[in-house]
Amino acid sequence: MASPLWILLLGLLFMVSGTMGTPPKRPVAVPFWRNYMPTWALDHIKYNNGGSEIQLHLDKYTGTGFQSKGSYLFGHFSMQMKLVPGDSAGTVTAFYLSSQNSEHDEIDFEFLGNRTGQPYILQTNVFTGGKGDREQRIYLWFDPTKEYHSYSVLWNLYQIVFFVDDVPIRVFKNCKDLGVRFPFNQPMKIYSSLWNADDWATRGGLEKTDWSKVPFIAAYKGFHIDGCESSVEAKFCATQGKRWWDQKEFQDLDSFQWRRLRWVRNKFTIYNYCTDRVRYPIMSPECKRDRDV
Repeated sequence: MASPLWILLLGLLFMVSGTMGTPPKRPVAVPFWRNYMPTWALDHIKYNNGGSEIQLHLDKYTGTGFQSKGSYLFGHFSMQMKLVPGDSAGTVTAFYLSSQNSEHDEIDFEFLGNRTGQPYILQTNVFTGGKGDREQRIYLWFDPTKEYHSYSVLWNLYQIVFFVDDVPIRVFKNCKDLGVRFPFNQPMKIYSSLWNADDWATRGGLEKTDWSKVPFIAAYKGFHIDGCESSVEAKFCATQGKRWWDQKEFQDLDSFQWRRLRWVRNKFTIYNYCTDRVRYPIMSPECKRDRDV
């Protein structure tokens, strides 16, 4: 018969294991053409290793971009990216989801280039019903130009989570009960692009693109999509509640993930709309639920 001490120890072990992080399922790498197609300046996209890796090229004439073939309501979307190295000031590399109407929903990763030796800035944003202005900016804790890193979005009916290499860097909870719209009934495509935005991207437009450094090159691989594919007119996912991302362990961050998110916020955040009392004298209601304050 087990002693009371062993029963206590086993109970503590169970409690500890129950607080471990539950990251999204591991992305499955596929060739570019499986899920994506080029959208503009096709000659500025270079394909390597049978399309398992691609490069986007930006010069003084044009950037380029691509989009998913399908539209999706909820899921897990991941891309491995290696950003423009060296002097990338004025350039923006974007990876985002967006719907297709005037009151659109959008989930953004935007990587803002900088002068050589200065860190990249990662800006995230969430649009709901055409309303954005929810910018958050962080420095990354590594050089994103040296190696590939994963950038992912987990989107379900309960929350949107932005991940960098499985580290949650932002959460946007469903606050419909607080009067905040949440993306739930507009299918979105996934997009990525490399373009010149030197009117605002680096130090508010003070640093201009140095065109003597062309071509600017961003590299991609992975091209993972695990979502509920829907027509653009769909209002709900036919398998809602049955997919892995709908399950209880993905409806909130657990204690381990909240600690990692707090680490990012404390160490690397340089701007958060939730704490900007100049732009927003009254804090947006979702900020407390997202634990931004």
